[in-house]
Amino acid sequence: MCQLLGMNCNVPTDICFSFTGFRRRGGDTDIHSDGWGIAFFEGKAVRLFLDPEPSAESIISEFVRNYPIHSLNVIAHIRKSTLGVTSLENTHPFIRELWGRYWIFAHNGHLPHFQPQLDGSFTPVGNTDSERIFCWLLQSLRRRFGVSLPPRDELFNALKELTLPLAGSGIFNYLLSNGDSLVAHCSTELNYIVRCAPFAEAHLKDEDVSIDFSQVTSPEDRVAIIATQPLTDNEAWVAMRPGTLWLFHQGEVIDSEDTLPSPVTSLGG
Repeated sequence: MCQLLGMNCNVPTDICFSFTGFRRRGGDTDIHSDGWGIAFFEGKAVRLFLDPEPSAESIISEFVRNYPIHSLNVIAHIRKSTLGVTSLENTHPFIRELWGRYWIFAHNGHLPHFQPQLDGSFTPVGNTDSERIFCWLLQSLRRRFGVSLPPRDELFNALKELTLPLAGSGIFNYLLSNGDSLVAHCSTELNYIVRCAPFAEAHLKDEDVSIDFSQVTSPEDRVAIIATQPLTDNEAWVAMRPGTLWLFHQGEVIDSEDTLPSPVTSLGG
């Protein structure tokens, strides 16, 4: 399966440290070698880098690792293909426009039997189930809300309703953002950490690199990092419970909802 990386913060921040470790999983410390991509929101625009080469070997990923692009929302993906050939058009994250905003989507999972009817408003370019799901999500949102972007809480509730029928039918971990906030769905595995004052030192798991965040931040900064597996080995990451949808805004969790029934706990003696 693939791996996901997201960042949501309250001030424009670069993701160089996290991406340094994450990119090693694309063919070096892990087997996700079927392409990679990363998207940075910058104002109303998106800076998108895609490459079908393994991220651990990619010259483009080396450039991104050393280029401090500052953003409030970032989504990255390294791919281990399950459906669709290894090619540029099948490389996540995917981008579309809706309501005058760019939307970015990346998926870790497999839903080969989900074949929604698309009306042509959003059409897949490649042949992955992930891009087809993305097109269906945006199509469904536009049908529900018409020509105007709804308030953040209404949008989150709609995404929960759209996620519900898919959450129990396959592996459906995903990250979605329109530049305002970041939505994360944990189907099987996702973790997050919120870094805020007092900041401390962090050390990557996949590369012997450390950073003292107290030296590169201000006391008001707040940054949420979401990843399939924790990226550091000396911080307390939070494991999202499978079957939950999360809303991140301004570098913190502002809502979470179940997309699967909660497990029943036996109270018997």
